[in-house]
Amino acid sequence: MQISFTEALSAQMGNLVVDDKIYSVSQLARELGVTPRTIRFYEDKGLITPQRAGNTRVYAHRDRVRMILILRGKRMGFSLKEVKEFLDLYVVDHTQVEQMQHLLKKVRSRISLLEDQLQAVQTSLEELRSMERISIEALHAKGISAS
Repeated sequence: MQISFTEALSAQMGNLVVDDKIYSVSQLARELGVTPRTIRFYEDKGLITPQRAGNTRVYAHRDRVRMILILRGKRMGFSLKEVKEFLDLYVVDHTQVEQMQHLLKKVRSRISLLEDQLQAVQTSLEELRSMERISIEALHAKGISAS
């Protein structure tokens, strides 16, 4: 079962009915496409807190949802500190107002940064294409084929 970021966010905020499936570290890793070491890393950072069944870690649906949010947050360029702040806000503010305001502020900031980076890349590409065109023309003027 694939879960979208929106569904994961809703589940984290308690708006989605969840199952009671339990996962081992290897099952959770396989399902999320990460290594068990990655899951243990996020556990060491305090982002997920599996339960114990004897000496074995067991991960509940809540841990799976948190992992999805962590992985997507990282893919969107948020730092682990930012992801942890967002996840921790839910524990403090069950109304979700502070959490959503914080998320909105971070998302807008990230959008702005990415738009600036995109503009810089587009400018660089234009300059490189111009240099490429000039180089090709100079080679053609000397009777040499540009390959």
